[in-house]
Amino acid sequence: MTTILTFIAVFGTLVVIHELGHYYFAKKAGILVREFSVGFGPKIFAHRKGETTYTIRLLPLGGYVRMAGYEEETDIRPGMPVTVKLDDAGHVSVINLYSKKQLADAVPLEVTSFDLERELFIEGRQRSEIDQTVRYPVNRDALVIEQDGTTVQIAPIDRQFQSAPLIQRMLTNFAGPLNNLLLAIVTFILIAFLQGGIISNEPRAGKVEPGSPAEAAGLEEGDLIRTIDGEKMDSWVEMVLTIQEHPEEELTLEVQKPEGATETLTVVPEADTTEDGQTYGLIGVNASMETSIIAKISYGFTQTWNIITQIGSVLLSMVTGGFSVDMFGGPVAIYATTEAVVQTGAAGILNWLAVLSINLGIINLLPVPALDGGKLLLNVIEGIRGKPLSEEKEGIITLIGVGLLFLLMVVVTWNDIQRFFLR
Repeated sequence: MTTILTFIAVFGTLVVIHELGHYYFAKKAGILVREFSVGFGPKIFAHRKGETTYTIRLLPLGGYVRMAGYEEETDIRPGMPVTVKLDDAGHVSVINLYSKKQLADAVPLEVTSFDLERELFIEGRQRSEIDQTVRYPVNRDALVIEQDGTTVQIAPIDRQFQSAPLIQRMLTNFAGPLNNLLLAIVTFILIAFLQGGIISNEPRAGKVEPGSPAEAAGLEEGDLIRTIDGEKMDSWVEMVLTIQEHPEEELTLEVQKPEGATETLTVVPEADTTEDGQTYGLIGVNASMETSIIAKISYGFTQTWNIITQIGSVLLSMVTGGFSVDMFGGPVAIYATTEAVVQTGAAGILNWLAVLSINLGIINLLPVPALDGGKLLLNVIEGIRGKPLSEEKEGIITLIGVGLLFLLMVVVTWNDIQRFFLR
């Protein structure tokens, strides 16, 4: 149960933060955000505030920001029975498509024609007058109760996504991945403060374990290990690897004390064995910690950049060295890994959240149709051409992208099931 709740919390946080980026910049651009949803599928909860309806849906594996005119279609069709509610001026304030909800004093109509973008009207036949059509003007902020019961606002053309300036549409598309990177930065900073500092990569001794070979050799906290057997040590990792390669062998350390004096120490690493039978050496000293506020804040940026470069290397290897489905992981892989991460405590879960957030941000920036990067590519093409692609061409490109992503998700999910549960 803990794993399930952690998985939902981590995945939900990633989705909400990503979609909040799109939401914020859409609102700043004057684009009508009709719905902000966490999850997909049937609606569990809905709350309307301002122009936006906030919903929670049954399947917690994603979410979306529903921007007016952005890959959406109207639910209203000619011949459809609806009811409309009129205000005191005789203008439509609510259009009800939901058969399970009855509006007081509503007028029943069988829709013959409508325009909720430019002319703002709805026309239809009333039940009492089958052969006569009635035309009602529709308010700019009129509501539509959709067929699943969700209440959203109509979207005049000037409030739709495509009516916003190109630069604001680009910012809106880019904002989701940007938010994921910002989430990672903030999370890594939080980890640094929770840990009390950052593990330094300097070959400098931190806490020395009592009774350890390091203590017997005279190594003290704060000592900087300059060389081991005459070989210069440039990092903590290099120092550890060198010691691990020499179990029960005498090593000569050139050590610089915090006050500047240099000493030569002799240490014999004790031997330990891994689960697969490999023997390695250790001397019982921990890495030093950088505890300054600057170091903790800097960690958020440096660690985020380190992971970005790692992901970039993997993506580059796909181009230069060939593609393998094992390079990807879907929700099943995330869940399986979360099960192990839960055992590491709060810091491990936060680290996992940050790593996933960076992955989500970078993958979404790939120039693939249906991803944010694909939409940004179309924006760039529009800027070069001086006009957007036709809705038909853009729809075909997006459909192809969605199909490829769906196929990849199926393959990745099946591969994950085999890797984590069938082997």
